[in-house]
Amino acid sequence: MAKPIPRYHAIADDLRLQIEKGQLAPGQKLPSEEELTTAYNVSRNTVRLALGRLTEEGLLVSAQGRGSFVRERYAPAVWNWTTMESRSVHEANHTAGDQWASQIAAHGHEPRQEIRVSIRRPPEEVALQLQLDPATALTVVRERIRYVDHEPYALADSYFPEELVRNTPLMLPEDVSAPGGVLASAGLIQVRYSDEITVRMPTREESERLVLPAATPVAVHRRTGYDKDGKPLRVMITTLPGDRHVIRYDVSTD
Repeated sequence: MAKPIPRYHAIADDLRLQIEKGQLAPGQKLPSEEELTTAYNVSRNTVRLALGRLTEEGLLVSAQGRGSFVRERYAPAVWNWTTMESRSVHEANHTAGDQWASQIAAHGHEPRQEIRVSIRRPPEEVALQLQLDPATALTVVRERIRYVDHEPYALADSYFPEELVRNTPLMLPEDVSAPGGVLASAGLIQVRYSDEITVRMPTREESERLVLPAATPVAVHRRTGYDKDGKPLRVMITTLPGDRHVIRYDVSTD
């Protein structure tokens, strides 16, 4: 004999359906726990279990002392990593600025970046990716919070061997660009990228910097750029919240 469905599952199913149909709209406040207790004729604990289930699914967010709200929906930012940082595309489009900003603007949104530059020892995995000694290596780190329409959308941290980019514009805490790329303007030409994508839950720092609602996973895209001799020149780590991004690739069948 099948076990009966827990009452809080049924309540969660009903509220989920209302969200899917738009009867509860993004940003809308749900009835209070007391009102839901009365409406469904259950205990407050049962209501809390139902709300907790929907929060874990990423459909609700809670605010201390204010109740539960339907999670806002973000306009997805599309990242085409086939063309992102492509010199040929950059030159064909005659764009001298940041390609990320150009892609965002092309979709009708307003891009902005906050940039911080420091010189420090990189995480061990980054040092190894750059073929540096983790115990002694120094890197120039460009940390960026990327905004779309004034909302924090992504983190993008680039690591460069300090000796390679010393006294270049990459040391400046501002948007910098050059025809063909800043690295290329310094004689450091990337001819190949190696990409790796992992999906995980965010760290506390990432959640705070991106103002993430609970239960929001992130995709972490790590790109390593190499010169013609196979020497790594840069590692860029981009952290993308799963509720506001589309990652696109075009792959040849050859």
